[in-house]
Amino acid sequence: MFTTYKEALDWIHAGLRLGIKPGLKRMEWMMDKLDNPENKIKAVHIGGTNGKGSTVTFLRSILQAGGYTVGTFTSPYIEQFNERISINGKPITDDELLQLANVIRPLADKLEETELGGPTEFEVITAMAFYYFANIRKPDIVIFEVGLGGRFDSTNIIQPLASIITNIGLDHTNILGNTYEEIAFEKAGIIKEKTPIFTAVKHSGALKVIEEQADKKSAPIARLNHEFTISGHNSLTRGERFTIETLPHPLKQLEISMIGQHQTENASLAVLAAQYLNEKGFFNITEQSIQSGLKQAYWPGRFEVLSENPLVIIDGAHNEEGITALTHELSTRFADRNIQIVFAALADKKLDEMIGKLDKIANQISFVSFDFPRAAKAEQLLNISQSNNKLAVDHWQSYLLEEIKNLDVSQMLVVTGSLYFISEAKPHLCKYLKNKTFSL
Repeated sequence: MFTTYKEALDWIHAGLRLGIKPGLKRMEWMMDKLDNPENKIKAVHIGGTNGKGSTVTFLRSILQAGGYTVGTFTSPYIEQFNERISINGKPITDDELLQLANVIRPLADKLEETELGGPTEFEVITAMAFYYFANIRKPDIVIFEVGLGGRFDSTNIIQPLASIITNIGLDHTNILGNTYEEIAFEKAGIIKEKTPIFTAVKHSGALKVIEEQADKKSAPIARLNHEFTISGHNSLTRGERFTIETLPHPLKQLEISMIGQHQTENASLAVLAAQYLNEKGFFNITEQSIQSGLKQAYWPGRFEVLSENPLVIIDGAHNEEGITALTHELSTRFADRNIQIVFAALADKKLDEMIGKLDKIANQISFVSFDFPRAAKAEQLLNISQSNNKLAVDHWQSYLLEEIKNLDVSQMLVVTGSLYFISEAKPHLCKYLKNKTFSL
């Protein structure tokens, strides 16, 4: 029995030592012992390589604007662990997490004694989420973000009202496969019998795999540039404006506050899913709630402007596709700026491709490491870079603050490469910036 939040959190994190253990049998075992809470929840399931968290947020915000109470299960966290299980965007309390840990701990101990072995950290958190949403807070609907892949992900024991696959990229190739098609097959594992699937996947081979899986499951499919398109895109100072061309009529001049053309795709998927939910009984979802929900949606760590003077941006881009989107926005929006980049990443990423793209737009690129089991060493990153103005830094905390102090009006600082690094860097930066006289 845990008596403090720290004890509970330490126990949860201890599951990291088990790494990733594909398969659903451990989850099914725990759910059976909890009287199958996953079957008591109305849910939407969101998978894909990038954009999952943003799409979760757009859909949550639309539903909230319609007056619904919305649970979300996301990963990783940016500022505090409790974010992973939230109601209407507010993380569960420390006391609630302690309560959940005391519910799941006895099950985890018993499971460890079976031939299945003990649960991973992610399985523990997922079990906590199912129990919480089914038995403690009971929201109107819950949006579950896939942790990794889809087919064998811990969340994939639900029977959702709808599923979304945002896009397919070459990430986690050591687990999911080396080709777009292999990865798409794993992601398409969340498609359920006769349950609609919404997707913005563009790669033809990957899309074909998803179409085949949807056909096998008799699942209706809505595809970007097929059943719906995006038109009239305009970049705003703090967001994007666009139109969704879809039946029965287009949704015109929609605005989002998240920056990046790719966010219009994530928002469109949320809109289509919301319209479908309206048909399934969520009648308070209207064009007005769609418009206001999209505009209010905010997801930290995604092209997030922490300060305008000096200009400081953090972005959780952590794979080649994410870095491509980031560099596109930087070169488009800030072509006249001297771009200073601070980069940290996990060692198992496609570092050559990521760093190569950043080298092309950075006036200076600095490499750091951080306290995480799989974090790449700064020297390793430095050796990959072809930049003429690069350096490796030992202590990122003091270095970031020094960089900010030295920025002039022609320069900007961009911190990127890993969501795990962003989760450490953001509170450190915000604490410093908050004490300065310039505006946030």
